[in-house]
Amino acid sequence: MRTAPTILHLDMDAFFASAEQAAKPSLRGKAVVVGGLGPRGVVATASYEARVFGVHSAMPMAQARRLAPNAAYLVPRFTLYREVSEQVMGLLGALSPLVEPLSLDEAFVDLEAGAAAWDEASARLAGAKLRADIRAVTGLTGSVGLAASKMLAKIASEQAKPDGLVVIEPGTERALLGPMSVRTLPGVGPATGDHLRRAGITTVDEIAEAGEDELVRLVGKAHGHALYAMALAHDERPVVAERETKSVSVEDTYDVDIHDRMRVGLEVQRLADRCVRRLRDAGLSGRTIVLKVRRYDFSTLTRSETLRGPTDDPGVVREAAARLLEAVDTTGGVRLLGVGVSGLADYTQEDLFAQAQAQAQAQAQALAEAEAAAGESAVLEHSDEEGAEDVAAEQAPPAERRWPAGHDVRHVEYGHGWVQGSGLGRVTVRFETPYSEPGRVRTFRTDDVALELADPLPLVRGAVCDRRGG
Repeated sequence: MRTAPTILHLDMDAFFASAEQAAKPSLRGKAVVVGGLGPRGVVATASYEARVFGVHSAMPMAQARRLAPNAAYLVPRFTLYREVSEQVMGLLGALSPLVEPLSLDEAFVDLEAGAAAWDEASARLAGAKLRADIRAVTGLTGSVGLAASKMLAKIASEQAKPDGLVVIEPGTERALLGPMSVRTLPGVGPATGDHLRRAGITTVDEIAEAGEDELVRLVGKAHGHALYAMALAHDERPVVAERETKSVSVEDTYDVDIHDRMRVGLEVQRLADRCVRRLRDAGLSGRTIVLKVRRYDFSTLTRSETLRGPTDDPGVVREAAARLLEAVDTTGGVRLLGVGVSGLADYTQEDLFAQAQAQAQAQAQALAEAEAAAGESAVLEHSDEEGAEDVAAEQAPPAERRWPAGHDVRHVEYGHGWVQGSGLGRVTVRFETPYSEPGRVRTFRTDDVALELADPLPLVRGAVCDRRGG
């Protein structure tokens, strides 16, 4: 392990909720919960003000509403979050060529590789400057952990939350880790933690005292060896600049179980198209098509089909997904559907295109006509975090515009605002921007032609957003 704390772990503080508070002056200092708003929705992020009431990520939204009934509940805006994430990752890239993103709001950085730090003092200086730069560029805060390994840097950033910096000096790791819960260590989830607790092991010190042989007996060879090494503060994992994508997938959870077989088929086709768009955006293709179905009784079935070569053709993926669906009994009702592609490559098998071209065009025509005739569908709550931004564009029936809570709008007379809520043919909008004072609230008809959905504004005045041309 290194002799200086030159591995940096950055974790943006309550990222989605903090971005919403920065964008909406009326929500600053108040409880904000971001996630799926339907009966089966799940909390994606809760602001620190909401966490006081016990609300946390992955909690069912219905439970969050019971705990914090007066909080602001918003649908995620991933377009905004990605823009902010790109700004943050750009700052990290200026520090080192070795940046390992873990998600939109979290990453490891090897400061030594970028000559940004070589000892404790320089590492602390680099971390402090990064936090200041993030605040200046995005208006948000991030917590920074610095240590000689990835595991310890992540533990340090957790200790630094919110909006802090913690350095774990080499040589102090064992003393720091010892009294901590076994759940502190990577890979120790609820099941492993309970298993260790039943064996009388609740702290990291007790893992080390148990010995490697006992841990192997308790949790298996691979996990036992890894746990023992981590308890001794041994972690030689390098910061990896590019993490290989193993699959691309999308899935939707439905507020109301779907029983109609034709509707299930249409949903699978729509998911296949979304999956292919994501595949193409990443410049990838794949050989294995995967269908996921969670039925009314929570049983989950997964079916897959491997093609002769990789493809990113929507017709081919739709066709394969439809074949897989034929083998699944959905008569009792479906609560979740997903389509994925694995066996990824950066090229396509061209002969597959011709194979399905005519049928794909016919299916696309039929799908469009069927969706137009189907009318309004059930409101979807996305379990796939990155797919939630498609709700407004893909679920709205042509006859009625949808107004997701928290999303941006523009009115020809009142300017930029955001949706506070909608229903019964009305939409309530608060007119304010990230740079204004808390704004006034007005209510309109949902079909008011003077009101339209808008792009998010930068959180800091003057920030460049390429998608909008500045």
